[in-house]
Amino acid sequence: MGKEKRFVRVYKESSIGESNEVWVDRTSGVNYFYHSSGYGGGLTPLLGADGRPLVTRLMDTED
Repeated sequence: MGKEKRFVRVYKESSIGESNEVWVDRTSGVNYFYHSSGYGGGLTPLLGADGRPLVTRLMDTED
């Protein structure tokens, strides 16, 4: 058995030269938004209306 990856990608939208993705931390459940364009990119936690990080409980999945 291999080591389980800490992050899982739950959403991806892309076009020529750029990409938007949502990743979930399997340990904490915190959702992160990642945007890349050309040679740059950025990662930030997704926040709810109350300013707190969005948390998702993941079901056990096979990768």
